[in-house]
Amino acid sequence: MKTTWTLDSAQSDVLLKMRRSRTAYVGGTANKFDGYVNIEDNEIEDASVEFSLDINNKNESFQSIDAYLQLQDFFEEDEHPIISFKSTSFQKVNQNINFFKGDLTIKDVTRVVELDAEFLGENMHNGQKKVAFEIKGNVKREDFGLEYGSFNHANGAALGKDIKIIANLEFSI
Repeated sequence: MKTTWTLDSAQSDVLLKMRRSRTAYVGGTANKFDGYVNIEDNEIEDASVEFSLDINNKNESFQSIDAYLQLQDFFEEDEHPIISFKSTSFQKVNQNINFFKGDLTIKDVTRVVELDAEFLGENMHNGQKKVAFEIKGNVKREDFGLEYGSFNHANGAALGKDIKIIANLEFSI
């Protein structure tokens, strides 16, 4: 029997990171999003996950980085405020290590990506059953039309070609 677990955005976050030079990253979290995971027969032998992320909802540190680097132009967040992922397949390697392959959409450009998914566990909290995953991977920013000159508007700091995505997702029944 398939069970649908709902994403608890208050207990979850998504971190987006990019290199801004050879030694430093820019990054920040967003936590206004929703999603779900389907788990078959209470076993994580087969799962699907879908989530969407509102990139206009940034934490304070990311807002200051955004202003410094003018990333609102980079993401065109007024026109494309949602980043979404919908898995198309799941591969279990062992009890904790898994892979989701799926469609990642940024700026209305969709590409198939593979993300590592670590199952962090299952527990009860306030009488509610919960499961948690950490999903992470790298994507090429240029694959999604995230073009940026080799130097940005602020002090000539270069941006890297990869975006690291790290999502800590907690779901409840």
